[in-house]
Amino acid sequence: MCDLVTMETGFAQGRLLIKDIGHLVGFGETPLNRLSGQDMRRMPVLENAWLAVEDGRVMDGGSMADFPGIADWSGLEVVDANGRCVLPSWVDSHTHLVHAAPRAGEWVDRIRGLSYQEIAARGGGILNSARALREMEEEALFDRSLKRMMRLMRMGTGAVEIKSGYGLDMASEMKMLRVARRLGELGHIPVKTTFLGCHAVPEGFADTMAYTRHMLDEVLPAVAAEGLADHVDIFCESGYFGLEETRMLLEAGDKWGLPAKVHVNQFTAMGGVGLCVEHGALSVDHLEVLEADDVAELASGATIPVALPLCSLFLDLPYTPGRTLVDAGCALAIATDFNPGSAPSGNMHLAAAMGCLRMGLEPMEALAAATVNGAAALGLSEQVGGLAVGQEASLMLTRPLSSVDEALYAFGDPLPERVLLRGHWVG
Repeated sequence: MCDLVTMETGFAQGRLLIKDIGHLVGFGETPLNRLSGQDMRRMPVLENAWLAVEDGRVMDGGSMADFPGIADWSGLEVVDANGRCVLPSWVDSHTHLVHAAPRAGEWVDRIRGLSYQEIAARGGGILNSARALREMEEEALFDRSLKRMMRLMRMGTGAVEIKSGYGLDMASEMKMLRVARRLGELGHIPVKTTFLGCHAVPEGFADTMAYTRHMLDEVLPAVAAEGLADHVDIFCESGYFGLEETRMLLEAGDKWGLPAKVHVNQFTAMGGVGLCVEHGALSVDHLEVLEADDVAELASGATIPVALPLCSLFLDLPYTPGRTLVDAGCALAIATDFNPGSAPSGNMHLAAAMGCLRMGLEPMEALAAATVNGAAALGLSEQVGGLAVGQEASLMLTRPLSSVDEALYAFGDPLPERVLLRGHWVG
């Protein structure tokens, strides 16, 4: 077992064989790009299987009945799964992992009856997080964020997206993105970064449009020049940023070659989904409120809908209608929305289970949403999301399960007994 504090960077060197796997999920000759509609139930599962890893990548696999044996034992680690399942690591395609401090006091306020919007109107919410982040030095922010990422890795997360949006000025937004980039440069897991300067409007701006222009005309060019972002985002929502500001963000992203991953339809349906699909956004995230036209737009385009059920759980909001989206033929993804105000958990196992319990998904559909389609929502399908030949050897060796469906049944119990990320066993 490897302590993450001293864990080697990049891909592990050496060979590993996992044998006698009860159910091997996601293995194949080529990576899956995405699974849509009914195909989400058909994520490949091989029973009584073996998997070979070399230098941190999947090299081969198959049925134990056809196992060719071991010709070269030198430097080979052999792990007997004893019938346990092997699943691809989780891919969390929407997080706010880099933040300064929790907001437990606001949670207590909500228990006492205040709404999320009422707390924000009193100076809480995103602006509260922005104040704390501006005051924190970059090294302290990095150390705190690394500990969070390590915790998620121990739970089986093998790739993550990290947004800015708690800075709300140039220096602080860039500080967040530098921290996120540094987390990726450690080499433990793939980390994608997203510029979310248009998250809320701080004091000092005449209106939302003035702040949006500042972010897009002054801050985004600096972010792009330093290579700090892979995507752009905006909180398209009533009381935050409207359709015109969202259109401007989408066009600015195109200009800088940064695909959009947009917060939309969390509280209201206001046309943001159609706008994002029209502009070819990589994903639209939240979708707690959906109209029939929104579903039709998503079913007809390439934009991936991303559900965030832990936010619904924490704020007592409606859940994204996952069953409706899958039945319409969409490639639904599930992520955590890990953040201090509305989803203070990065537990992808719980998020996937809530896909079944509150969104109407079958277990295999929820697993596909949290792995294959999460990778597609980050443009990482060649690297993670499955265990195909050539993909990163990032996986979970589960506790004993009688079937793959059972992986999401006992949602309160830890799922992995061991986690392997890029060929390294994680402590």
